[in-house]
Formats: sequence, C-alpha cells, structure tokens
Amino acid sequence: MHFFVITLFPEMFTALSDSGITRRAFEQGLSSLTLINPRDFAQGNYRRVDEKLAGGGAGMVMMAEPLIKAIEQAKSQAAVLGCKSIEVIYLSPQGQTLDESNVCNLGDRKSLILLCGRYEGVDQRVIDALVDHEISIGDYVLSGGELPAMVLMDALIRRLPGALGDERSAQTDSFVDGLLGYAVYTKPDEILGQSIPAVLKSGDHKKIEKWRFLEQYTRTKNRRADMLASFKPSKEQLKWISDAKLDT
Repeated sequence: MHFFVITLFPEMFTALSDSGITRRAFEQGLSSLTLINPRDFAQGNYRRVDEKLAGGGAGMVMMAEPLIKAIEQAKSQAAVLGCKSIEVIYLSPQGQTLDESNVCNLGDRKSLILLCGRYEGVDQRVIDALVDHEISIGDYVLSGGELPAMVLMDALIRRLPGALGDERSAQTDSFVDGLLGYAVYTKPDEILGQSIPAVLKSGDHKKIEKWRFLEQYTRTKNRRADMLASFKPSKEQLKWISDAKLDT
C-alpha cells in the first residue's frame, strides 16, 4: 500500500518511517510513503499557503491553489504506479470517526492520498471538489492532520500481510471480532503480589480459549456495552456466557 501524504510538516512522519512495525513494512516493501509539501507549490518569495478567512474571523485558512497542485501531483505519481483511481482522504475533526470497520474498508486500496490540514482548516472548495472521505480520530481538535494521518496509516499498515510477522497477533486485537481484547500476561509468574491466572499455565487450550473469551466479553460489557449490540456469539460462546452467568 502506497501513501501520498500532503503536509506542511513532512518531518513528522519519521515517527513511522524510522520506528517499529511501520519501519519494517517500509523496508520490506509492504508499504511506501511519498510526502508532498504544498508549500512547494505556493507563489511569492514567502511561499505562503495560508490566508485570512473570507468574511472575517480569527485564524487562517489553507489556500486552495497549493493544495490543488499538491493533490494533482499525488494523482500523477499514483498513475505512474498503476493507480488510475485513487481516493483522497482529508483528516478532519468533522469527519466520520475512525473505527475498525473504516480500516477494513480501506485495507484493500493500493494507494491513498492523505490530506493534512492546519490552521482553521482548508478552503472548502478543495473538500467539495477533490476529497472523497473525511476521517476523524475522535471528538477533539489537534493542531493539524498529521497525527491523525499517522494513526490511520499505522492501523492500515499493521494489517498488511507480513507486517506483523505472526498474523495471529492481529486476529486477537481489540475490535477485530467485535469485542475488546483479553488481559495478557508474561513472566515472571508472580509480581506486585499478583499471579498469572492458573488456567493460562494449565496447557489446556480449550479452557484457555474459554477463559480468554469470557475476559473479552466481561471487559466489553463493563467498558463498551454499546459494542455488544452488534456482537453475534457462537452457540458455544453463548453457553460459556450462560454458564458464567454473564448474560444477566
């Protein structure tokens, strides 16, 4: 998956290219990144990319012309890579809230253009004419779209085949099966006066599976009861829930 990111602060993306799972994915050719700075398309000695709000008011707005040219360049480069159609995503607090469903829906794209806003936002005409989706990472405001873009990229990259090494890891993530994740433990057996649950040391895989599922169900019920409305347990899981008296 190739990402074209339009940003005034390309240096921020070294957090992905230089670290962890995303770094390995880039090195292995599973994903790639092109950073495009709209300031490179701005006019004048100062390369201005912002202007005062039409109609007055506090703050500045990202100007349309540099963004249009940056998006055009991204689409041109995508075409060279064989992507005749590529979607533009604007990271915005007014967008659809990012969730596992969004990530899955975008996961089959060969490439994406991520537009990172700054200041009070971007000229609405750019959004109306060139943006396919607006995505938010939560009901709060950040200084710009770079961090949300990195959140989206990380969520997409870690799902690429081969990115995690052991694909089973992604299958047990929170939200993948409609529940939160279960509690995890490792050595030593006892620390801070607490021991690893005995069932996890039993070697009985069926008992461990049941324990982990009930952990997931209980956590979800206590912390995110809204998720249970769409969760569809199997017959075996329904019996586990009933036996544990968790359905009351």
